[in-house]
Amino acid sequence: MKEGAYLTIAYIALGSNLAYGGLVPAEILDAATSALGEGGTIVARSGLYATDPVGAPGPQPRYLNAVVALATLMPPIDLLQTLLAIEQRFGRDRTLALRNASRTLDLDLLLYGSLVIQTEQLTLPHPRLAERRFVLAPLAEIAPTLLHPVTGETMRALFAQLPETGENGPDAVRRLT
Repeated sequence: MKEGAYLTIAYIALGSNLAYGGLVPAEILDAATSALGEGGTIVARSGLYATDPVGAPGPQPRYLNAVVALATLMPPIDLLQTLLAIEQRFGRDRTLALRNASRTLDLDLLLYGSLVIQTEQLTLPHPRLAERRFVLAPLAEIAPTLLHPVTGETMRALFAQLPETGENGPDAVRRLT
């Protein structure tokens, strides 16, 4: 182990609503989860959630979403670079895509321990974490008592505060497995 390195639990959101290379979104999420092992050890994985697109530019297929907890020695910026490289392996080109457009794979670093950071490359915790049912439902499933490092609220409490109507309401997210 590198001197000064320490094990941190990072939470990563996975999403897909397009097939790629003969794989359907569920298979892409399974393969991406396996690939995340390059950055550490998966210690928890949520079930799969079918979710309506949020803030989408035009009609899109539903997404499949999940969250994993990764025990890692990688610094957060290195982990982010690993996530981006995994996305590229599954056909994601962030330079061409519109914001919130359909995608083969989306990997978002939600939390890295209790680190709070804002740089040009990385903001932790993820800035929209507390607003997204498709993230909070699977995150609260695997880490309900995890504290948000800025608000101090648990993931379960943040999930309970989400709106009951609209594109982020309970009908927009359904647990599949």
